[in-house]
Amino acid sequence: MAYEHPLAYVFALEGLALLRSFRGEHDRAFVADRLAEIRRLLDDPAEGVEVAHVDPVEGYDRWAPTYDSPNPAFDFDEPFVRSVAAGMPPGVALDAACGTGRMTAALAAHGHRVIGVDGSPGMLAEARNRLPDADFRRGDLDSLPVDADSVDLVTCSLALTHVPGLGPVFAEFARVLRPGGRLVVADVHPEQVARGHVPAVRRADGTPARVRSHCHRTGDYLRAALAAGLTPRQCSEPVVAPRAVPPGGPGPWEAWPWSLAGLAPAAAEAAGAGVPSMILWEFRN
Repeated sequence: MAYEHPLAYVFALEGLALLRSFRGEHDRAFVADRLAEIRRLLDDPAEGVEVAHVDPVEGYDRWAPTYDSPNPAFDFDEPFVRSVAAGMPPGVALDAACGTGRMTAALAAHGHRVIGVDGSPGMLAEARNRLPDADFRRGDLDSLPVDADSVDLVTCSLALTHVPGLGPVFAEFARVLRPGGRLVVADVHPEQVARGHVPAVRRADGTPARVRSHCHRTGDYLRAALAAGLTPRQCSEPVVAPRAVPPGGPGPWEAWPWSLAGLAPAAAEAAGAGVPSMILWEFRN
């Protein structure tokens, strides 16, 4: 159980902004404004929220009906996956943690015969509605229901932050890939996970929860891949343009921490400038 207080997040933003000022990115007036804003915010009567952390199956079952709503991450992972898929001859592709079948459809559109695997029954139901004739299977990332050396391309998007260790998962990816096969991974950047950008859901009883997430650093992905015998081909850490936040109050809990930036927009802008939003990898088996 976590206790999420709006001021705890906002003061963290103020601290990050002040650290950047300390190293010369902002001037004296900016520092004075931040300190004055902190003093003012200390009198804010905002209340915190008790938030459970739930396992990915429960969380994504709850999220499945609305998962395909607009998400800025989709602007980066889909083009990246499509670019790799389009550069390969049609073969067998595995969409690991396929969710609603968003990437499964993209891979099929490039001529690949696709297998989709996910641990969430709710997500798989959405995927089957999207692609009734596709081969969808329930399974876990560290124990894929797929034969060894049977696929040419593995994709895994927005899922690895939810596994506690990357080693067993990358070993599975390497196991199912044929020699020369490709692996494409797209994930929320560890800097964003560390800043609390974790999926929010409501449990069956209406109480707030977040899908349990782990902060895997850039080197963690690389070490796991090398240990599995995979060779990196490219890595990108794109910066997504910040979403406009409404000024004033913290907004509904579901919009946290995004909406909390409205309590201190100048600090939020300074704290987030240039911070990557995604991490994208391509590996060769």
